[in-house]
Amino acid sequence: MERAINTEKDILSRTNISDLSGKPDEEVKVQGWVQLVRDQKRMTFLMLRDETGIVQVTIDNELNKRLAEIALGLSLESAVTVEGRVIKNPIVRAGGIEILPETIKIENLSEPTLPISVKGEPSALDNRQDWRFLDLRRPENRLIIEIQTAAEYAMREFWRKEHFLEIHTPKLMETPSESGAELFEIKDYFGKKAYLAQSPQFYKQYAIASGLGRVFEIGPVFRANPSFTSRHDTEFTSVDVEMSWIISHNDVMAFEERWLQYVLKELANQYNPQIRKLYNTEIIVPSLPFPRIPMDEAQKILREEFRYVAPLDTKKGDLDPQGEKLITQFVKNKFKHEFVFVTDWSKEIRPFYHMRYDDKPGLTKSFDLLWKGLEITTGAQREHRYEILRNQAKEKGLKLEPLKFYLDIFRYGMPPHGGFGFGLTRMIMQSLNLKNVREATFLYRGPNRLSP
Repeated sequence: MERAINTEKDILSRTNISDLSGKPDEEVKVQGWVQLVRDQKRMTFLMLRDETGIVQVTIDNELNKRLAEIALGLSLESAVTVEGRVIKNPIVRAGGIEILPETIKIENLSEPTLPISVKGEPSALDNRQDWRFLDLRRPENRLIIEIQTAAEYAMREFWRKEHFLEIHTPKLMETPSESGAELFEIKDYFGKKAYLAQSPQFYKQYAIASGLGRVFEIGPVFRANPSFTSRHDTEFTSVDVEMSWIISHNDVMAFEERWLQYVLKELANQYNPQIRKLYNTEIIVPSLPFPRIPMDEAQKILREEFRYVAPLDTKKGDLDPQGEKLITQFVKNKFKHEFVFVTDWSKEIRPFYHMRYDDKPGLTKSFDLLWKGLEITTGAQREHRYEILRNQAKEKGLKLEPLKFYLDIFRYGMPPHGGFGFGLTRMIMQSLNLKNVREATFLYRGPNRLSP
């Protein structure tokens, strides 16, 4: 058999900058963006950044006049390829190594004036949103996406160990999935109306009726919320869980706190050093169980401990943002814990499908989970008894005919079940103590932003 002969010059594969310390005296190829070019007359220093780190490329202007001319012609954030030899140099601040280049190839020359800052003091948030692809080149913003990726991986890892199945529910619906408020309507869906899903709630329960047992989904949801607050967006990633054969909502809370402890432990182990460096904070792995406070008691705490009265536009029995902050402050002081479940919400606040107590019909077996002053979860035991569910829907003023497909699943052996919806963006926001969901989102959508 003849052996194939490669007549082409050996081609170097790309090396991540973070791996260069293990390749002294080796020939390497690195590719990234120009962070800085400094002309020191005899020497030119090019700081090159990729997604893993920064390295100094050192050029002797007399020995490599052509390379020095190329480097000095580079604008910040130009994309370049450098091939050369890795040299140990303890006086170099960027990792104690440098590259002596043999070639510098300009892949894409950046325009000379950047629209936003990609190092140092960040630009205004709106400008950063306009140029989000540049903003995400900052190491602290890349870390956001890394943490999100690791969080989803850890979530799935835990779910798989607990025998959950992943589902992908429709995002186009004939019937509103919640109260009917805050809906994005598609006026001409092949001659009839359709809606963008506010929640996968009905379909999660459809999966329970299908005998799937335990299900989860990570996917987009849409809320036509005209709010311009730091905690709201019109499209976001929701993490949803539903579980069969529970006894009460306490089972759901017990599961969520174990799941969340596992996820945060994984994130802390992997990223706390970087979080401390870039954000001056850290993820604290919560102890179990999380504190639980019934809503009536939470309202009493607000009145008696803080003398706080919610704004007039706050629904009776609800918590406004300041109330959430004060309750978590109380829990932090009393229990040394960042999390708290606020339980037993009024039926007036909750959807028709939340189960109510037999002995306290005005209250639902439901909860919100607050973390560092922000609600990140809403959950409950669902009402699984057909006639009771129908009556609760009618009590809320809902028409039953549009709900027929949903109500039908309760007619043929629906098991007791419950679940929760969890805001992924809010979790990232609280993990890093960010001030706005816009910073914790790859590309934000809100009332005034449909681009990029």
